[in-house]
Amino acid sequence: MKQWVLLICFIFLFCLRQSALHAQPKYEFRAAWIATVVNIDWPSKKGLPVYTQKAEFIYLLDSLQKLNINAVIVQVRPAADAFYPSQYEPWSEYLNGVQGLPPVPYYDPLQFMIEEAHKRNMEFHAWLNPYRAVFDPYNSSVSPTHITRTHKDWFLTYGNKKYFNPGLPEVMQYVTRIVKDIVTRYDIDAIHMDDYFYPYRIAGKEFPDAAAFRKYGNGLDKDDWRRSNCDSVIKMIHDAILDTKPLIKFGISPFGVWRNKSQDPNGSDTKAGQTNYDDLYADILLWLEKGWIDYVAPQLYWEIGHHLCDYTTLLAWWSSHSYGKHIYIGHGIYRTIENPTPAWRNPNELPNEIKLLRQDQNIQGSIYFSCTNLLHNPNGWADSLKNNYYSTPALIPPMPWVDVNAPHTPAIINFTESNKNNPIRLFNFYAKTSDSLETEEIKTFVVYISGDYSTLGKNPTMLIAAQGQKNFQFNIPQSQIPANWSGCYIAISCVDRENNESPLSNTVQLIKTNKGWVIPK
Repeated sequence: MKQWVLLICFIFLFCLRQSALHAQPKYEFRAAWIATVVNIDWPSKKGLPVYTQKAEFIYLLDSLQKLNINAVIVQVRPAADAFYPSQYEPWSEYLNGVQGLPPVPYYDPLQFMIEEAHKRNMEFHAWLNPYRAVFDPYNSSVSPTHITRTHKDWFLTYGNKKYFNPGLPEVMQYVTRIVKDIVTRYDIDAIHMDDYFYPYRIAGKEFPDAAAFRKYGNGLDKDDWRRSNCDSVIKMIHDAILDTKPLIKFGISPFGVWRNKSQDPNGSDTKAGQTNYDDLYADILLWLEKGWIDYVAPQLYWEIGHHLCDYTTLLAWWSSHSYGKHIYIGHGIYRTIENPTPAWRNPNELPNEIKLLRQDQNIQGSIYFSCTNLLHNPNGWADSLKNNYYSTPALIPPMPWVDVNAPHTPAIINFTESNKNNPIRLFNFYAKTSDSLETEEIKTFVVYISGDYSTLGKNPTMLIAAQGQKNFQFNIPQSQIPANWSGCYIAISCVDRENNESPLSNTVQLIKTNKGWVIPK
């Protein structure tokens, strides 16, 4: 008898654990990188008509929205060029085929992309590559006004690319001006930079910055000097954002290994051939500790159980080194397409990665590289996200060190009953944010529907972009309420631009009758 009791307890706990693994978190950052360099994701090729460019981007957003993705990270400065009108840098060749050529008919792609993302309740993170200047010196289109032509002394060629010299103070100031220009002119949610600080090492070739080191080394050894250069530009950008729009976030997506334990007792138990600290000279942990960045998105592009860089090992390492900031895990969806190993042909790889990160309270979400790779549905993963792991919307986690002020409580003030042949209609919801005390800009109205009053507010059912409105009308399709429910409860909340949520509104109770859904008398 005792064995049977133990077996039953085991089965119960196992089922409970499995249920928890598939539970939908209320707060989760869910994003995709949209790369523009060499037209990886958008536009699909150079020189497309403007209407095609716009249609392609809308298709990407609509497809991501169906997966309940809530943010996009779009590369707007791939190589000292611009996907927006800039006084500093020419139009990107990846937009219209020739660097410096504006769209015809004219439009501002960055403004367009931000507006379309916000319509869909998606944050827009402007992704800048800080130091890459010419992607391919032999084949890239380089405008006569490009910074590599007007300030030739700022640049170094390493391998087959041309880079800003990170050791020059004027380069740090220039990159900071680029960021400040974007933050000043555009309604973005964050500035985002990837792993390309100093370039990845090329065997047998030293990065040719000896002259700058002699001039500015200030007694440091070369490695420490290079790290101090990256530290300086990150702090300068952080300060510029705070001075301009302090609620804009700043995030970095580094290579997945800071240092190996063989190099540093504080490093991860990995055997990476190159690391952030020793090869890219990016001391990510210092930036987190000093509060110069708001989130880190390590590129954990290795599978669970990898013999050199195990996903599980690195997940735990980054979790224990967050310094209280957000961690979003970068997933290498592209690995299913570029010379896939058996691990990346395994349909369980990505689901298992998501299960692991959701068990860790220090991990706040995921980013997928890249957007088109994800939408191609490799291993059925887009379907798996839609039907299982992202089957309900999620709110983006707020950052209390950025802002803690939540909007006022909204109110449901009217309800129009339906009959059994029509969808439920809830009309004239009013968010009490128009009074003189409200200081928060409302980004989203959140609709909660639950069959159990005690769980109301646990998981969003629908997200509605506020678009500057205080009053809103919408329909709830019958599909949002399970057919076997005999009644339900509905409430709403408001979320501001910094992702702080208001208290729940008053509650509307509905019951199902043979005449449709009604409010009980």
